Amino acid sequence: MIGASRYFGKLLVKRLQAAGHQVAVINRGSSPAPPGVEHLVVDRDDEAALITALGSRTFDVVVDQVCYTPVQAAIAARAFGGRTRRYVMTSTIEVYDPATAGLPTVAHGTLVPEGIVDPATWLVRMDLPWQDAAYLEAHYAEGKRQAEAVFAQHHGFDFAAVRSAHVLGGGAQEFTGRLAHYIAHITQGTQVIAHAEALPTVFIHYEELAGLLLWAATVTDATGPVNACSDGPLDVYGLGAVIAAQVGRKAVYRSVAAGEPASPFSFDRHYAMSNARAKDLGFSFSHTTDWLPGAVAEALDVSDAPT
Repeated sequence: MIGASRYFGKLLVKRLQAAGHQVAVINRGSSPAPPGVEHLVVDRDDEAALITALGSRTFDVVVDQVCYTPVQAAIAARAFGGRTRRYVMTSTIEVYDPATAGLPTVAHGTLVPEGIVDPATWLVRMDLPWQDAAYLEAHYAEGKRQAEAVFAQHHGFDFAAVRSAHVLGGGAQEFTGRLAHYIAHITQGTQVIAHAEALPTVFIHYEELAGLLLWAATVTDATGPVNACSDGPLDVYGLGAVIAAQVGRKAVYRSVAAGEPASPFSFDRHYAMSNARAKDLGFSFSHTTDWLPGAVAEALDVSDAPT
């Protein structure tokens, strides 16, 4: 596994071990590997060093948690070509964001299927400044689209891209701070900035995402993109209502027009994903409202903990 130093990646390692699999973790060594795994400390961006570190090893499957650019994907495709039969990349809902690519318009209320972004035909531009951190941050979605495309067009192994919804849960492990943003504002009674006509998005619990990645790596032979999201799209006001019920306070909003900046998970454009393909392949999802109150409670426990 490439990455796996935090959040659902660490949980995936534990679940692979519990299922009896031998696990090797590849990362730069910024944090120790979980007990019982082989740890290869190497920078994935250094192709020669990566190939040297791999030595003569072969793998049944590679799970890539931290591939953000076509350059990284091309290095990995060369390094792991002939070493693995299957490659699973963790991708993102952001590949569907119509604000970052010329994608077909999807009617509001229609959940977006995988075929809207086909990595087998997506244009790859290696000449763009992917090594520039500011450029990469501003082009995160396109970096993921092109990384998928490199693997899909490589043909050196079977490839699947797990396109994850917004991941929540895990208390202090949820490092983005987006759920904490809402909890703080609603608890303190301060205004949450939201679009007046905010559109729904989709979410997934970090444990469910780890379960789907385990399934993608060890159960299904399906290739291509697979959307990963719990049932039940939710807009920012629905999210706020769940949090408000947990903290015992009323959410206060300040409305802004479409196109203006707003809080996380307030969207003025539609790209909530469909999980129908994963279901058809045999994976079962929970409903967002089944786990979201517990995720909020975990985050509250963290915010209430003494510092």
